[in-house]
Amino acid sequence: MVETVVLKVAMSCQGCSGAVQRALSKMEGVDSFNVDLKEQKVTVTGNVKPEDVFQTVSKTGKKTSYWEAETEIKTEAAPAVTETKTEAAPAVTETKIEAPPAVPETKTQNATPLTAANTTENTPAPATPASTTTTA
Repeated sequence: MVETVVLKVAMSCQGCSGAVQRALSKMEGVDSFNVDLKEQKVTVTGNVKPEDVFQTVSKTGKKTSYWEAETEIKTEAAPAVTETKTEAAPAVTETKIEAPPAVPETKTQNATPLTAANTTENTPAPATPASTTTTA
């Protein structure tokens, strides 16, 4: 007699679903099975006993329970969702940005602040030293 067994199996990755697939592929009487990682749902069809399917999947170490009839009805009423494979986002690369080199300060030697007292308008021209000539 052909039976369909639906289980809820805690699977977090492709490795988990692979373990369940391997176990079911070795089980006698299984005609087909579907492992839905996103829904955490395993459907097995074949000449199998529900308890045997439950025990086989449980031996993979994954938390296993029977899929509730209420959930099955709600799932059938909902529109079909197509699962698409997405690639993981690229790793974030941290780039260290260094501050630009400091600009050295320019010092002006002998600079005096410009004030009214030291502008050329108020200051007489500097005296030129008298030239002295020596004759020998």
